[in-house]
Amino acid sequence: MVGVLEKRNKILSLMRRITLEDGYFTISGIADSIDIPRSTAQDWINRLIEDECIILDSPGKGREPAHYIARSSLPQTICKRIFTTCDDNLIEIYHECMSSGCASFCKHHHGRAGGALTSVRRDGTLLRERGLLGGMPAEVGISPLPAVSVVSIRREGDQIIQTIRSFGGPAYSLTEMMSRAKGVLDVRTHRRGNIVEGDVYTKALRLVAIGVDDTDSDGDGATFALAYALLERLGKMDGVMPIAHHVAMLWPGIEEKTAGNSCSLIEFAAEEDQIQEIIDAAVSFVAGESASPEWGIAVKVGLSRPTALRSYGAQVRSERISIEDAKTMAEEHGIHLAGGRGVIGALGAVSLHGCGEEILLNPGIPVPDYNS
Repeated sequence: MVGVLEKRNKILSLMRRITLEDGYFTISGIADSIDIPRSTAQDWINRLIEDECIILDSPGKGREPAHYIARSSLPQTICKRIFTTCDDNLIEIYHECMSSGCASFCKHHHGRAGGALTSVRRDGTLLRERGLLGGMPAEVGISPLPAVSVVSIRREGDQIIQTIRSFGGPAYSLTEMMSRAKGVLDVRTHRRGNIVEGDVYTKALRLVAIGVDDTDSDGDGATFALAYALLERLGKMDGVMPIAHHVAMLWPGIEEKTAGNSCSLIEFAAEEDQIQEIIDAAVSFVAGESASPEWGIAVKVGLSRPTALRSYGAQVRSERISIEDAKTMAEEHGIHLAGGRGVIGALGAVSLHGCGEEILLNPGIPVPDYNS
C-alpha cells in the first residue's frame, strides 16, 4: 500500500509540474516521462480523475491527443470578503474568513505587529481593523516576530490601498487567495527573499449603522428578528456589504417594555450615493413589518464615535429618556430618525456602536468613553 501511495504521489507531482510548465499533459507524455506503458498511464489518469485530482481539459480528436490538467488539492481561497470604509483619514478594514482558526491567527499577528493599525478585533469570522491613513514600519518573520502586518494605508481617488507585509502562510494568502475575495479590486505583490509585500485595492465605502427598537408587541414580533431580516434585505442591494447584527440591552426599568428591553444594531458598508436609498428602504421595511406602531429606527453614517453620543448610550441604559432629548441628540450628530417612541432605543443602539458583546448585553457594565 505504501508503494502504491508513493507511486501515486510521484505521478501526481509530475502531472502538476507539467501542467504548470505547459498548461496541460497527455497520456503519452506521462508514459514517456516515467517509462511506463501507455495503458498504465491511462489507468492512473482514470483513477486520479475519479479522485478529482485532475480534469479532462479537451478530449482527443483525430491525431490530437486528449489534454488533461492537474488540480491543486488546496482551496482556491479562504478569504471570503475584504472591503473598507473610511471617514477622512480614519479607515476600517473588514476581512471575512471562512475559517475561525485563520481569523484568530490574523487577529493575533496583526494585533502584535501594530503597523498602520490602531485596533484589531474579531466579530465572528469577520476581522475588523481600524487604522489611519499613513504608514508605520513593522518587522515580520519567524517567531517571535509576527507573521503579517498592515504597514501602510493610503487612498487614491475612490480606492483604499492597504500594504501588507507577510511571511509564511500569510504570504501564501496574499499571493494566492486575497485577490479572489469579494470586494477586492486588485492585488499587486512582490517578494524580497522570504518576505512578500503586497498592495490590496478596495473601494472606499461608507459605514452605515442602523438602530432598530420597539417593533414587537406583547403577543407578536421580535425586534432582533426584524432587524436581522432588514440586514438580509438591504444586504442584497448591489454594492452593499452587510457587516453585522448586534443586540444591546437598555434600561430594564422601563415599564412599557415587552420583554427585557433590548434593541438591535445592524451595519453595512455602501457607496455614498446609495445611502439615501438604504435609509428609505429601511424605513419602509420596518414600518411595514413592525408589530408595534411605536417602531423606531436611527441611521448613523460614518466611523466616528463622539463622546456625547456615547454618553447618551450610557444614559439610555440607566434611566428614561424623552423623545425630545433623543431627537436633539440625533440632530446634533447628523443621525436620521424615523418612527415613534422606538427612536429612543434605536438611537441608543447606534450610540453603543463599537462596544463589545459583554458591554452590549449587560447594562451594569459601564460604557467606555472613547472616540477611536
